[in-house]
Amino acid sequence: MEQGTIERDIHVDASPEIVFEVVSRPEHMREWWPDDARFEPVAGAPGELVWRDGDTGETTTVALAVVEVDPPKRFSFRWCFTDADRSGPALLVTFDLIPSGAGTRVRMTETGFREMGWEIAALEEQYRDHENGWDHYMPRLGAYVARLVATA
Repeated sequence: MEQGTIERDIHVDASPEIVFEVVSRPEHMREWWPDDARFEPVAGAPGELVWRDGDTGETTTVALAVVEVDPPKRFSFRWCFTDADRSGPALLVTFDLIPSGAGTRVRMTETGFREMGWEIAALEEQYRDHENGWDHYMPRLGAYVARLVATA
């Protein structure tokens, strides 16, 4: 199994401008992905994503750093840093937004797994977890955009 890149594409019936807001603004991101998101959508800005376990109430906080903000085409960030000061290896998530008819094709790409320095078993587990995660969250992104457009 290749553990280098995860790609997911979805089509949404909304303009790239609307979709860009949904993937790059914490108040929208927390509606489809983490339970909380704290960051400024500015290149170089640090931030955090927070997930809560529904059974225990425990939280998991993951640091991120915004890499690229190019409205309405691209938003990217690094996360899952190997060190606390965000200077070591990290995974890179990129959302590319491509106009498609009256809507937008959203391509999410996550890279950097092999560069993390994980043992092969940990690499395979992390890659599988992220694949499953994006399989769950990308449809939620599409559903949230649809609800947002329907109420506009």
